[in-house]
Amino acid sequence: MTAPSSDSQPAAATPVPEAPHAAGTKKRLGIGAWLCMGWLGLMIVIAVIGPWLGLDTSSNFELKGQPPFWNGHILGGDGLGRDLFNQIILATRASIFVSFSAIIIGTVVGGFLGLISGYFRNRFAGALGSVFDILLAYPPIVLALTLVSVFASDPSGSGFQREMVVIISLAIVSVPILARITRANTLVWADREFVHAAEAMGASKWRILFREILPNVVPAMLAFSMLGIAVAIVAEAALSVLAVGLKADTPSWGNIISTGRDDLASSPNIVFSAVAVLFLTVLSLNYLGDVIRAHFDVKEAAL
Repeated sequence: MTAPSSDSQPAAATPVPEAPHAAGTKKRLGIGAWLCMGWLGLMIVIAVIGPWLGLDTSSNFELKGQPPFWNGHILGGDGLGRDLFNQIILATRASIFVSFSAIIIGTVVGGFLGLISGYFRNRFAGALGSVFDILLAYPPIVLALTLVSVFASDPSGSGFQREMVVIISLAIVSVPILARITRANTLVWADREFVHAAEAMGASKWRILFREILPNVVPAMLAFSMLGIAVAIVAEAALSVLAVGLKADTPSWGNIISTGRDDLASSPNIVFSAVAVLFLTVLSLNYLGDVIRAHFDVKEAAL
């Protein structure tokens, strides 16, 4: 038999291609995300400092229903002869405050209940899941309309009391939605190896819930909370149009739309100005919610 040649070399191993999303790679934010964050930052700043700017809210008969840029008024006048630009600035506080407050409450309460129902496999957790399903079967806007009508039926109540009622109503509506999102993600993370390892090491269930599972569920909660704020802004405007939202003398985007619909044919700028600001805010929140979700999905896939 012929001995193998000494010059023969084993075939070189084919290099393994690297993962497309290697660890440590950061996905940069696009210009769209920066524009959305800039718009939301502007709205928050306006909401905070708007009431302290001393804007003119007096009525001027000559300004009533005037088009944009009439006599130095950027957006013209509303149906009561007030500067529409000033009204939108003042209305930003109520719309941002109501929507953000409602979703913060809904996220805290719904997130806590979702964590419990997703991790603890007992009768109480099963009952919570059933309650979420029942509440989700009820149309959200109808539920919010019912709650506001029942708890804010006194016309002599103050504007702040009506704001609190609207906030609590929208928070109650958002709780089952946020709880279901949290519960679904908790069910996924509760079966991961690091959770089983913590259980095997004797860690308490509450420690595992808040130290191991919660940090991994927060991104999904945050992404959906952004969408929830957008929904709350639209819901507040819808309640105001239905005359059960904030009091008519409280500036809000919904109240501007509600009072301007009677002059829609002659002065469409009243409604469209408020709708444009509402649209850009909701669009920014929805876009950032998608950006947050995509960003953390990429990080998880890289593990």
